Amino acid sequence: MEEQRLISLENISKQYDGVTVLDNINLYIRKKEFVTLLGPSGCGKTTTLRIIGGFENADTGRVMFDGQDISGLPAYKRRVNTVFQKYALFPHLNVQDNIAFGLKLKKMPKDEIARKVDYMLDLVNLKGFGRRSVDSLSGGQQQRIAIARALVNEPEVLLLDEPLGALDLKLRKEMQLELKSMQQRLGITFLYVTHDQEEALTMSDTIVVMRGGKILQIGTPKSIYDEPSNAFVANFIGESNIFPGTMVRDELVHFCGVDFPCVDSGFGEDKPVDVVIRPEDVLLVGEDVGQVTGVIKSVLFKGVHYEMMIDAGHSIWKVHSTTMQPEGSRVGLSVVPFNIHIMHPMAEDAPKEGNAQ
Repeated sequence: MEEQRLISLENISKQYDGVTVLDNINLYIRKKEFVTLLGPSGCGKTTTLRIIGGFENADTGRVMFDGQDISGLPAYKRRVNTVFQKYALFPHLNVQDNIAFGLKLKKMPKDEIARKVDYMLDLVNLKGFGRRSVDSLSGGQQQRIAIARALVNEPEVLLLDEPLGALDLKLRKEMQLELKSMQQRLGITFLYVTHDQEEALTMSDTIVVMRGGKILQIGTPKSIYDEPSNAFVANFIGESNIFPGTMVRDELVHFCGVDFPCVDSGFGEDKPVDVVIRPEDVLLVGEDVGQVTGVIKSVLFKGVHYEMMIDAGHSIWKVHSTTMQPEGSRVGLSVVPFNIHIMHPMAEDAPKEGNAQ
């Protein structure tokens, strides 16, 4: 709803040395929402974050915050705080003084500072660490201190620029859950930047997929995974089989030498399309009933499932299944119509669904 919008980016463009980094971005972010900007390096996600934070100025367009144009407002006057991948803690200050730094600048009473710092240490599960040197802390603990230092100022928005990038895999997964829990308890709007699709799927209310300075798709994690707007999004969010095909007519597509029933329509007749099928949606069946047949060329055990690469002669299929067939086996492949996703080839991509205005 309109009244829930906290941040709006309107026609934002940015160039560096004549190279377009953001190309007419339009996006809004709701109050108390966890939004993730997701995309490969150089897609413009960090520049978008920095423009919202006031660290960069857009060449064109404006940034609206709670209905007010803040495009010309310096970073220190914006009601946002930022946590970077390099935590930028002050090594000469202990933990509690790092957290209290912004409050002291505001000349807040000492007892109030102490109360807020204690609350933050408790929130990030570091109670009793106040007098410790920051250099004595692990990477995960330092990251929590950086978050506490940002949150203690009670910003309306917390901007997070790949804050988990320096952590090992196990700690990164733990911190994903902690960050989401903190955001829900505090009711603060989080804007998170990452290139890690698992992070985005785990934590976000809304994902904004970016590429080449443009927004390709906006939606919930489930909608983006289940209904990607193009082949790039499908491949970037999870794994996919992507085949060139021809839309014969509504609800019938031809690819891999076979006509497949599907549920999509509106693409026209005899039109080129991309066909996307998730590996977990391919069923292994007998050769006599498969829509396509092939030979299993490799089998990898991935813990939860087996990953099999199947050579169907004119195409290679990736299949995820909890039951394994040995290498060299001949199998049939079947896909139900609902699990065949049709989309325009990349040249015809347009943003699809969500917060885009």
